[in-house]
Amino acid sequence: MAAGSGVDLIRGSIRPNLLRFAFPLFLGQLFQQLYNAVDALVVGNIVGQDALAAVTSTGSLIFLLVGFFGGVFGGVSVVIARCFGAGDERRLRRAVGTAVSTALISGAALTVIGVTATPALLRLMDTPASVLPDAVSYLRIYFSGILTVILYNSANGIFQAVGDSRRPLYYLMVSSAVNVALDLVFVGALHMGVKGAALATVLAQGLSAILAYTRLRRIDAPYRVTLHGVCLDRALAKEMIRIGLPSGVQNSVIAFANVIVQSSVNSFGAAAVAGNGAYVKLEGFIFIPINAFCSAATTFVSQNIGAREYGRVKEGAAFAVGFSCVCAFVLGAVFYFLAPTLVGLFGKSAEAIAAGVLRGRICSVAYVLLAMSHGIAAVCRGAGYAKVPMYVMLGVWCVFRVAYIQVVLHLFRSIALVFLAYPITWAVSSVIFLWYYRSSRWLERIRAQDYPLTD
Repeated sequence: MAAGSGVDLIRGSIRPNLLRFAFPLFLGQLFQQLYNAVDALVVGNIVGQDALAAVTSTGSLIFLLVGFFGGVFGGVSVVIARCFGAGDERRLRRAVGTAVSTALISGAALTVIGVTATPALLRLMDTPASVLPDAVSYLRIYFSGILTVILYNSANGIFQAVGDSRRPLYYLMVSSAVNVALDLVFVGALHMGVKGAALATVLAQGLSAILAYTRLRRIDAPYRVTLHGVCLDRALAKEMIRIGLPSGVQNSVIAFANVIVQSSVNSFGAAAVAGNGAYVKLEGFIFIPINAFCSAATTFVSQNIGAREYGRVKEGAAFAVGFSCVCAFVLGAVFYFLAPTLVGLFGKSAEAIAAGVLRGRICSVAYVLLAMSHGIAAVCRGAGYAKVPMYVMLGVWCVFRVAYIQVVLHLFRSIALVFLAYPITWAVSSVIFLWYYRSSRWLERIRAQDYPLTD
C-alpha cells in the first residue's frame, strides 16, 4: 500500500528513513508545545506571577486526565501501523473507523470529567489560594474544548501509523500561529487574563483537528475516514486496548506522581510554583527531539513487525535508543548552562527564577537516563509489550517517587531534595529497562508468535 507522502519504513536504509520520519514529528511537537508555552509567556509577562502559576500548575492535572487517553491512542496507532505494514487493507479500514469512534467516546467522557472534577482536584493538590480561582477558570475552559484535542491526536495517530509525519506538522504550524495571535488579542489587547489564554488554546486546537480530518476525509487511500466507515470492531478494539491500556495507565500513574510532586512544590509558595512551572514548560521543549524519535521508533517497530521484517526491527530499535541518549546528553549540557536565561523568559521574579534554575540544573545532568527509559519503553510498545513499561513506571516513577518525597519532606524541608526525585527514579528505571532489553529475548518471542493479522 502506498503511504502517500509518508516515509517507507519497511524498505530502504533504516537510519536515514527513521530520521526523515522523525524530523517532522519533532517540528510538530515543537509547535504543539507552543500552545501552553505561549500561554505561560504572555500571561507571565502581561498579567503577573500568580496568573503564571495558575497556568503552569495545571500541567500535571491536564496530563493526569489527558495522558490516559493519549496512552490508549498509542495502542490504536500500533494496531493501525501493523495492519499497514502487513498490507491488510480491510483491517486497516476497520482499525481507522474504530479509532475515530474511540476518539469521540473518549472526548465526551473527558469533557465531563475535566469540567466537573478539576476544582476539587486542584484543592487536593494544595494549590495556593491566590492561584486557585484562575487555575479553575483555565482548566474549565480547556476541558470544555478537550474533544478537539482528542480528535486531533487520533488523526495524528492515523497519519503517523502509515508513515506520514508531514501533514500533521503543517496543521500544527497553522494552529500554533493562530494560538499566538489569539493569545496576544485575548490577553494583551482585551485583558481577559487566563481565560483568554485558555480560549486561545481551545480555538487553535479546534482548527488543527478540522484541518486533519478534512484531509483524512479526502485522501485516496485505505485509511480514508468516512462517515459510514466509523465503527467499533470488537477484535481490533480488544487488541488496541491490550496494547494501549497499559500505556494509558502508565501515563496516568506518572501524572499522579507528578501531581504529588506538584503538591509538594505548592507548599513552598507561589514563587516556587511559578519557577517550577517555567522549568516544566522548558523541559517540554528540550525533550521534543527525544520524544519525537521515540514516537518514530514505535511506528517503525510496529510496521516492521507487521511486515515480518525482524532484522530491521532489531537494528532500528538499537539505533533509536542510542540516538535518543546522545540527543539527551547534548541538550542536557546546553540547558545546564543556559538555565538562568531561559527560565528568566517567563517572568521577572528573582525568587521564581532561582527555583526554576535549581530544578533545571538538578534534572538536566540526568536527561540521558530519561531518554534511555523512554527509548526502550517506545520499542516495547511498538512490539506489543506495553505492560513492561507500565509495570516499571508504576513501580519506580509512581510508588518509589512518591514514597521518596514523603520521606524526604518529613525529614528535611528542602525543595532541592524534592526535585532530586526525578533523576533518582530515572536512574532506577533505566537500569531495569536496560536489563530487560538485553536479556528478555523479546524479539525472539515475537518471531515465534509471528503475529497473524488475518481473522
